[in-house]
Amino acid sequence: MSRNPRTARVVVPPLRRRMLFALFAAGILTLAGCATVNVDQRIAKVDQDAKAFTQGQLSLRRSDAARNEAQSAAAKLLEAPLSRDSAVRLALVNSSEMQAMLAEAWMNAATSAQMSRIANPVFTFERLSNPVELDYGRLLAFGLLDVLTLPQRLRVANAKLEQQQIETTIAVIDRVTQVRLAWTSAVAAEQSLAYAKQVLDAAEASAELARRMQQVGNFNKLQRARQQAFYADAVAQFAIAKQRTVSAREALIRAMGLSDTQAEQLKLPARLPDVPTAPRSPEDVSRAASVNRLDAKLSASMLNAAAQGERLSWLTSLTDIELAGARNTAVERADGHATRTRGYEIEVRVPLFDVGDLQRQAMSAQALAALNRHEATLRAAGSHLRESYAAYRTTYDIAKHFRDEVVPLRKLINEENVLRYNGMIIGVFELLADTRDQIASVIAAIEAQQQFWLADAALEATIIGKPMSMSVGSPSPPSGGGSAAH
Repeated sequence: MSRNPRTARVVVPPLRRRMLFALFAAGILTLAGCATVNVDQRIAKVDQDAKAFTQGQLSLRRSDAARNEAQSAAAKLLEAPLSRDSAVRLALVNSSEMQAMLAEAWMNAATSAQMSRIANPVFTFERLSNPVELDYGRLLAFGLLDVLTLPQRLRVANAKLEQQQIETTIAVIDRVTQVRLAWTSAVAAEQSLAYAKQVLDAAEASAELARRMQQVGNFNKLQRARQQAFYADAVAQFAIAKQRTVSAREALIRAMGLSDTQAEQLKLPARLPDVPTAPRSPEDVSRAASVNRLDAKLSASMLNAAAQGERLSWLTSLTDIELAGARNTAVERADGHATRTRGYEIEVRVPLFDVGDLQRQAMSAQALAALNRHEATLRAAGSHLRESYAAYRTTYDIAKHFRDEVVPLRKLINEENVLRYNGMIIGVFELLADTRDQIASVIAAIEAQQQFWLADAALEATIIGKPMSMSVGSPSPPSGGGSAAH
């Protein structure tokens, strides 16, 4: 019988010890059943930990009935313009990418739990014959090191399961945040496009009027060329705004996992939500972050898994032991007399050429790296939070400034210029130029509002432990585009 030298096995005792074997096997099976994976419970735990993001809607669809129910829910959500929360719910019930991520998390959890299982027993039967006698051999074996290291392997498996649970939660939060960012960009792009069209219309009217005035001799080439240049620039800016709208909308469609049919049904609000009356205070943000930092929990879980694995490697990397017992029967062909023999053998892998030191060094290095990574995560957590809150507060102040100062002032200037135009104090070109400036300030205000909501989404993710940085730029009309990255 050939045996793998790296797999230790312990043979069941002879017939008169079957009762002892039964008790031993029952104990092993009880221990082996400890590390299990209940996917519904794991997803429910993720849903609970990320409730502020998932709104309690996270689930893994594993049947046609569940998929049909999700399609019905998606169709109902698409009947009305999508708010930011509705976009998140649509992604949770509709996105195939989200479902694939949850299925892969289930697969990884099952793989980690598998390492705590004892290999199934091996039964070997052999029949050897010669002219004198007929021999029968029977062997039933278990892995010895599997049994000896079972408690430690259970701890390693549970540590891995905990780590993967947190990783799944962080991945869900990241995907929900990407939907929030995509929704904000898509709505802001469509809102800016409407105002870019107004700029284009005003510039076109100005250019046409300048052409006619040149024809009748009231405008020279330079004056007409200036108005035409305004129009040419407005055409280019409108084309850019239109393409940005398409790109932002398609990015949202991909984030929510919409089909072509669903994409045609997608409707978005006409404008972004108003900026809150007051921003979140640093104390509230710090208090929320101190309770729910998933990145710190993840690094601690990785450290625990590495420490458990290091302790396990000190035994498994050094040697292997095989304990075997045999019960053989030899039957003489002449008279049918049967001779039964039984015994045992112990095989020990001698650490002569490979003492397992490199394996132990690798595990020690892994544990040391996990320790330092945990320390680095804790040190960086405060920095990430301060940076994210600073971006949030800066974008809030800018958006509020545009809302309360810039746009009202532009509106007042435009109203005064209309009065001056009616009184024939200024001409139509001055009025059109002022109208363009007013619309451009509104577009800049939309961009500032967009940057605030992007920073708000990034701050929410950073608070719970998925740090995201937000680049803050000055609004530059008429092309909007705050950006967020993780």
